[in-house]
Amino acid sequence: MSSYTIPIGPLHVALEEPIYFKLNVEGETVVGVDINAGHVHRGIEFLAMQRNYYQVLTLVERVCSLCSNNHPFTYCMAIEKIAQIEIPERAEYLRVITDEIKRIASHMFNVGIIAHNIGFDSFFMHLMELREVMQDVKESIFGNRMNLSANCIGGVRYDIEQDQIKYILRQLDSLKKPLEEAIKIYKTNSSICRRTVGVGVLPKDKAISYGVVGPVARASGLDLDVRVNTPYAAYDKVKVNIVTEQGGDAHSRAVVRLREIVESIRIVEECIKNLPDGPVDLGIMPTIPVGESIAKSEAPRGELIYYARSNGSEIPERLKWRVPTYQNWEALTVMMKGCKIADVPVIVGSIDPCVSCTER
Repeated sequence: MSSYTIPIGPLHVALEEPIYFKLNVEGETVVGVDINAGHVHRGIEFLAMQRNYYQVLTLVERVCSLCSNNHPFTYCMAIEKIAQIEIPERAEYLRVITDEIKRIASHMFNVGIIAHNIGFDSFFMHLMELREVMQDVKESIFGNRMNLSANCIGGVRYDIEQDQIKYILRQLDSLKKPLEEAIKIYKTNSSICRRTVGVGVLPKDKAISYGVVGPVARASGLDLDVRVNTPYAAYDKVKVNIVTEQGGDAHSRAVVRLREIVESIRIVEECIKNLPDGPVDLGIMPTIPVGESIAKSEAPRGELIYYARSNGSEIPERLKWRVPTYQNWEALTVMMKGCKIADVPVIVGSIDPCVSCTER
């Protein structure tokens, strides 16, 4: 059998963002994977150290579009730890509501892309149509469909009134039945199952040794979720059920995301039901003292960590973050080994990679 090397990327129809894979194949079977990144490096960490704390907030929201809320959210928590700021309780709940709305839209996008990668475009369009329900919510409540600008140091920049609450609940309720149908299709449709079940398997022991996070870890049976394991904002006051699957394959990773959408809808409804009265921010722009801190959150793709260090000036002395894709894409070397060439786009899409987050 002939052996040869196939390059995929950095620009390829199957890739959402630039990344280069060098596949060693025998016939149609992948026997080795070499990942070469760095094609979208923008130097955002350096740029953040040229701006004051409040300008940085605008910058970090533009690291990535699908998880754009988690970057300023986690950044604010890191700075608030340095300044020993306790945000109002209403702001904590509003941060959770924003986060879960973003998670729903992000998961729908990824599951839709997986359907597109296997050629099931009618289902892809159906899922994207459902995602538009959440896009409408974001535009109506925050004024934007992607970068929501919801967070600020000391709280949030928005509040919701009674008519907006009714609108959010009505939109969420409209998703429930279609989501049940989507989950049933994903679990039973022969076209989907043929292309995803047993494809890109990451066993539980390998998931542990590679340190994967988020839906990738939970699809391999690991009950890891920052919202539960290290609660932040109002997550210690809200019940969060960790969604896991045992297959560790592309199919399990999609099902985890679909089930998490259902869970996120329930979390938003619970937050709205228990939403306390009071202010949504401190009402001032606090001065940041000397110090350093680490904060983390559960982004749609997994654990996001921010490190911040201040020297008493208006500009951060150091700002660094580690994103979930950095952990997850190394595990592609396990998932792809032994797969067919046609399965590569499905496997890559199943980890929901964010190259912009990782290389920034």
